[in-house]
Amino acid sequence: MISHTPASPLALPSPEPASSPTPGPAQQPQRRQRFSVRLGHFLFFARNLLFPAVFVVLLFTTKPGFALNSEQMDDWMDLLGFCVVLLGQGCRALAVGQAENIRRGGRTREGEGRRRQVFARRLIRHGVYAHTRNPLYLGNLLIILGLGLIANNSWWYLIVFPAFFFVYWSIVQAEEDLLSSQFGQEYIGYRHTVNRFFPRLIGLRRSCAQYPIDWRRVLRKEYGVACSWLSMGVGLLIWERWESFGYAERAAQIDDLALCLAALLLVYLTMWRLTLAGKFRS
Repeated sequence: MISHTPASPLALPSPEPASSPTPGPAQQPQRRQRFSVRLGHFLFFARNLLFPAVFVVLLFTTKPGFALNSEQMDDWMDLLGFCVVLLGQGCRALAVGQAENIRRGGRTREGEGRRRQVFARRLIRHGVYAHTRNPLYLGNLLIILGLGLIANNSWWYLIVFPAFFFVYWSIVQAEEDLLSSQFGQEYIGYRHTVNRFFPRLIGLRRSCAQYPIDWRRVLRKEYGVACSWLSMGVGLLIWERWESFGYAERAAQIDDLALCLAALLLVYLTMWRLTLAGKFRS
């Protein structure tokens, strides 16, 4: 007869400790999305300082180049750059002049502090916003591309435009997250029918005719932007001549361009005073 000895409690197998769940493949895109949204909020706060800072750094660390080693070809590149910048300013003017409320950020209280973040009062779908969801950022990218064409330096092409495309892409991620939660299916439907950046040109003229541009609002909102990129463009022309030929050889051109900078400063100060006096109220 075989006897069965009861097993000792010490011999019982101990349960394995519960392991923390590892993130699956489906969770990785969500983490990247959350990171993009947080980064977009931060870049939204710093967006007005980023390009001027990068612009100044590159002026002191890079050298201008001539397209195809030809000064005449470089002049055509400068002209093309200013045309692209004007196209970008036109996108911004359409967005500002056709929408009564295009503010994309403001101050919100958090505890005792205050910080600037993405917010929206209403969903804008008319005018140029019926053809591109982000005409302001599209205009900014075109302005940056145009200034890069004027500089005509490989570092500007390799660093500046890709970096700022990523900056605005991140900001748009944060805005889309906010708009999706705030407006729900209305924004989701809008997002599915209108491109994020590249505009749908069909019907654009009709949309612009239906919503006339408020030029007073454009002047009030955009004089600072226009004076900024014009100053940068003229500064790049001075930089090209100074670095490539020296002041002594191109003194007349550099002096004329410096007078243009002084005139732009005078225009900016005049517009600033008129705006404070309420001359451009809609």
